Amino acid sequence: MIKAENQNNQYINREISWLQFNGRVLQEASDKDVPLIERLRFLGIFSNNLDEFFKVRYATVKRIVDAGKGGKNELGGIRAKELLAIITKKVIEQQSESLNILNSIKDALEGENIYVINETQIDNYHHNFIKKYFIEDVSPALVTIILNDMVELPNLKDSGAYLAVRILMNDDTKQFALIEIPKNINRFVELPMQGDKNYIIMIDDLIRYCLSDIFNIFDYKSISAHMIKITRDGELDFESDLSKSFMDKISDSVKHRQVGDPVRFVYDKTINDDTLEYLMSKMGIDQTDSIIPGGRYHNRRDYMGFPSLGRKNLMYDKMQALPVKGLSLESSIFDAISQKDYLLYAPYHTFSYVVKFLREAALDPKVKNIKITIYRLAQISHIASALINAAINGKTVTVSIELRARFDEQANIDYAQQMENEGVNLIFGVQGLKVHSKMCVVEREEGKKIKRYGFLSTGNFNESTAKIYTDYTLFTSNQSILKDVNKIFSFFDTNYKIYRYKHLITSPHYTQSSVFKLIDKEINKVKQGKEGFIRLKMNSISSYKMIDKLYEASRGGVKIQMIVRGICCLIPGVEGMSENIEVISVIDKFLEHTRLYAFGKGEEAKLYISSADWMTRNIDNRVEVSCPIYDEDVKQEILDTFNICWSDNVKARLLNTDIENEYKIDNKPKVRSQTAIYDYYLNKNV
Repeated sequence: MIKAENQNNQYINREISWLQFNGRVLQEASDKDVPLIERLRFLGIFSNNLDEFFKVRYATVKRIVDAGKGGKNELGGIRAKELLAIITKKVIEQQSESLNILNSIKDALEGENIYVINETQIDNYHHNFIKKYFIEDVSPALVTIILNDMVELPNLKDSGAYLAVRILMNDDTKQFALIEIPKNINRFVELPMQGDKNYIIMIDDLIRYCLSDIFNIFDYKSISAHMIKITRDGELDFESDLSKSFMDKISDSVKHRQVGDPVRFVYDKTINDDTLEYLMSKMGIDQTDSIIPGGRYHNRRDYMGFPSLGRKNLMYDKMQALPVKGLSLESSIFDAISQKDYLLYAPYHTFSYVVKFLREAALDPKVKNIKITIYRLAQISHIASALINAAINGKTVTVSIELRARFDEQANIDYAQQMENEGVNLIFGVQGLKVHSKMCVVEREEGKKIKRYGFLSTGNFNESTAKIYTDYTLFTSNQSILKDVNKIFSFFDTNYKIYRYKHLITSPHYTQSSVFKLIDKEINKVKQGKEGFIRLKMNSISSYKMIDKLYEASRGGVKIQMIVRGICCLIPGVEGMSENIEVISVIDKFLEHTRLYAFGKGEEAKLYISSADWMTRNIDNRVEVSCPIYDEDVKQEILDTFNICWSDNVKARLLNTDIENEYKIDNKPKVRSQTAIYDYYLNKNV
């Protein structure tokens, strides 16, 4: 157990904790028990995560530095300038590790007769195919920028990848150019097989092979190309133009993001010094920015789309999503829900029940009103089409759609415009608050009364992410809960009023105070000689107020089990502060996204599924909903799955030691929780 020798050091810095989380993703890429192609995809996830981190979190800290502020209090006791240096050092270490992992994976792929070749390894067998592919598919999509001192460098696109070209002329002068790697062409080009050998070339290297075709008008001695990438501040800046609609302001702001301030410059560390100096001068980048020397290839997020090549043995086994016992996709979902509550646990269960619910509501003549909150939709959304279908059929459809869902703003704008054109009533959230809650309520005429049906979830109503994110969705006809849901929609209309809710816990007004009361009850149990027990599962915890309350509970003798996937600013296992708190993090095939709060044990246990993590933004700056679980069968199901996850000793990491991301190891039988939970539901359906 760690001793609290320095009580001032009660929290892990948020940014450092996030980098530790991304280190856990990198562990999956290095794990030889993970199938080879999946390991490449984890490298892609690691890189994509890092891009978003620099656009958002690093950019935030950099703004603090640029404003001349120390930011020490907001950053967990670390001054902003010092934190930037720590982040840069850590990222360089992780990038170096990721390159070593990538090289080891490529070696292992060759053992499977899969060869990722570069421009120096192309033989006569592939030459004609590559030249033809370049002329017909690549060349028409290329943007090539010739650089000179007389012309200002155009703004490079955020997270775009560029080849920096150095041309040494016959007269020993130098010419520089940039080639933008096209995003509308697959990064990985599958070449014709030779025997039983697969060959892949990255589009970057294919372009390198054809540099002479691009620059054939120049007389040169030599030509070389090295990759660079720039990441820009991802914050949205809003205009004050009163003549513009909120949708137009968001749309304009998303476009402006492409020319935001640079926060990271990544380059191939083998680039010529004169090329690097020239580019940095042209782009106005100096040593105060985050300058990351990297490998030959950037935008490794593209590895998420590495081709499968039909090699099922190198990927995870496909998991067939299961039915929810008691619900049918071939009969009325309303009839079933009217009898009892049901839990859908994606991706173990099929998400089709959510779509089925909305399609049934769209067609049912008795349904009069549908209200739903939307945060992120799938690229092709059956949810949106069902809501449009309902509006066409004369239902009153109200959609609260969050246009500020980071990096999905444009997609939500496009769907909002489609729905608005078809008669859906749109609500664009609440001023100063993001609407992050996930809920739906349907009002149906039954006799002379209106009966409500609905669902509340921990995740977005998104068919794509429901295949890879773990999330609870509760289907219910509990009139008391759904009456509270209706009140939240009333709050959207009259947000100057603070409503009271009998069952739901909501942000921004009640989450902290309600949770504190539940924690106090557990503390009081211990004072009365009983057992106090709290179980929590969430993506992140960074609110110091919530952490301090858990520390208070720990000092009061309450046992606390926490499963936290990402950021965890809480330090568990510290004598005199958090010795009764244990924290694990599970990183595996699916993204752990469920949020669960459980207070107490046995029949007295109070359970909530929630849209809210315990971060300041979720507590104070968002509309969030935590829903109580009253059905005893559903309650037991949730506790069972929590306990399975808590028992994980294959993919769980301990967050209570000085060793970063140490795997949880014990002498018990091996439990890989995501596999075990799937088996749990298989057995449940027997």
